[in-house]
Amino acid sequence: MAKIKVTQVKSQIGRLQSQKRTLEALGLRKMNQTVEHEATPSIVGMVNTVKHLVSFEEIK
Repeated sequence: MAKIKVTQVKSQIGRLQSQKRTLEALGLRKMNQTVEHEATPSIVGMVNTVKHLVSFEEIK
C-alpha cells in the first residue's frame, strides 16, 4: 500500500476544534512537522479535511 507524507504548513491557531483534533489525530503538533502514514481511506479523508493547513505527497 502507498504511503503519504503530511507536513503542517499553517498554524492551527484560530481554527475550528474539529480541525485541531484532526491535526492531532494525524500526529501533527507543530509547524513544519512531518509524519508518514499509510494511504488508507480514513487517513486520506483526514488529510482532505485539513488540506488548507497541510501539504502532502505520495511516497512509493
